[in-house]
Amino acid sequence: MGELAALGAETADCPAEVAERCGLIITMLPNSPQVSDVCLGERGIAAGAAPGTVVIDMSSIDPVESKRIGAALAERGVELMDAPVSGGEPKAVDGTLSVMAGGREETFERYRDVLLCMASSAVYVGPLGSGNVAKLANQVVVALNIAAVAEAMTLAVKNGVDPERVYRAIRGGLAGSTVMDAKAPMMLEHDFRPGFRVELHIKDLANALAAAHATASPVPLTAQVMEMLKALRAAGYEKEDHSALARYYELISGASLNKN
Repeated sequence: MGELAALGAETADCPAEVAERCGLIITMLPNSPQVSDVCLGERGIAAGAAPGTVVIDMSSIDPVESKRIGAALAERGVELMDAPVSGGEPKAVDGTLSVMAGGREETFERYRDVLLCMASSAVYVGPLGSGNVAKLANQVVVALNIAAVAEAMTLAVKNGVDPERVYRAIRGGLAGSTVMDAKAPMMLEHDFRPGFRVELHIKDLANALAAAHATASPVPLTAQVMEMLKALRAAGYEKEDHSALARYYELISGASLNKN
C-alpha cells in the first residue's frame, strides 16, 4: 500500500471503506476463501458498497464459489463479474494478460477497456462463473502440456538422443505449442525460477477437480498430473516454476534434462 500511495493512490483500512468510495472494485486474491472474506466478511465490500457497485474478481477460484459469492452480493445490490487471467507473472508485469470473463455481457462491455489496461485480450465467456470455468480449462491444458513435454524430453534422454535437438525438430510440427516454447528451454537449462509456481498450479487443479466432481465430468489426466505436482511439493519444489514437472520425471527415471 505504501508503494502505491507514493505513486498517488489513496489508501483505505478495509474493503468496506474502499467500497464506500469506489463504484468499481477489482480484486485479485489467492483463492475462494479470501475472495469470500473480502467480499462478504465483517469489513468486506458488501458492508460498505452502495447498490449499483460492480466488483470484478480477477482471482482464479472455484466457479461454484463465484456463483455463491455473486448471489450474496446481489442481495445487497452489488454485481459481481468473474474475470480470471492467464499469462503468469511475466505477462502481468508487461500488461499483456489474457482475461476470460463471466457475468452480464453488458457489464463486461462497459468495463472492457478497464480490463485492457492490464491485458492484451479480454473475452466474454458467459454467465457468472464462466470465466473461472475457462480459466480451469486453461490450467488443465497447460498442466497436461507441460507434463507431456517433460515426458517426451525424458524419453529422448533415456534413448540417448539430445533433448534440445528433439525439441527443435518437433516444435514446428503439430506437437509445437506456446507451452512447449515457453517451458522446454527452461527444462533444458534447469531454470525453474517461477513464472507460475507449482503450488499455484496445485491450487488451480484442486479447483478444477472440485468443479469436475460437482458435475460428474471425467478428468483422469488432470488427476494424474495433480499427483505429480503434489509429489514435487512433497520433495520441496512447490515454490519453483511449474516447468519443474521435469524434476518429477528425473526423480522417477534417473535421467536429467539439464544440458549444462
